[in-house]
Amino acid sequence: MAALAPLPPLPPLSPQFKSIQHHLRTAQEHDKRDPVVAYYCCLYAMQTGMKIDSKTPECRKFLSKLMDQLEALKKQLGDNEAVTQEVVGSAHLENHALKMFLYADNEDCAGQFHKNMIKSFYTASLLIDVITVFGELTDENVKHRKYARWKATYIHNCLKNGETPQAGPVGIEEDNDVEENEDAGTASLASQPPQPSSSTYDPSNMPSSNYTGIQIPPGAHAPANTSAEVPHSTGVASNTIQPTPQTIPAIDPALFNTVS
Repeated sequence: MAALAPLPPLPPLSPQFKSIQHHLRTAQEHDKRDPVVAYYCCLYAMQTGMKIDSKTPECRKFLSKLMDQLEALKKQLGDNEAVTQEVVGSAHLENHALKMFLYADNEDCAGQFHKNMIKSFYTASLLIDVITVFGELTDENVKHRKYARWKATYIHNCLKNGETPQAGPVGIEEDNDVEENEDAGTASLASQPPQPSSSTYDPSNMPSSNYTGIQIPPGAHAPANTSAEVPHSTGVASNTIQPTPQTIPAIDPALFNTVS
């Protein structure tokens, strides 16, 4: 398949579009290893962008190009049930977000603080954002998103200041500015490539993708007042589809060149 035409940079007249830049970058990072996740990240970015600004010419042009890329991804995924059936797509996305959350949470529990685990926490929170394309989040997902985003910000700031982070949810109740501090903290990490580490997140090293009824490992720090049982029971077996990556069009890097 011919390569897609380069997409324009994010419109300078809508700085709010910077919020979807991280979701688009997450799509780019998944376009080969999990194109279903890439598709839903693009869908979330387009839907959010339409709500932000769909009237100015620059934004209309950008969203039109993004829609073309989204349609190309959907066409390549074909009859993949994770795209054609919302319940399967929601389960696929939620399972992937949970994998990243559990990896980062176990690293946190073990006192292994590094950029890969910070990015995994942050990416998990972005993927939970994306789950909203299927409707309202559950209370558990809201708590997981807040905890993951707070944890990424907290550990990032500690390492930047030469401090040793504390494992677990210590201090989260006192920090009520998680959302406000996001850009000042972990947003910069979204643009950094993963650092070499013996603890690098690798989906192949994670448990089976069917997380229905799984217990969070002993010692792992789930969000405060959150049940240890993963709140995911769609009734769909999540031995999810493994698409052939070579046929999936790559997410165009030009999407992420924000004009200052």
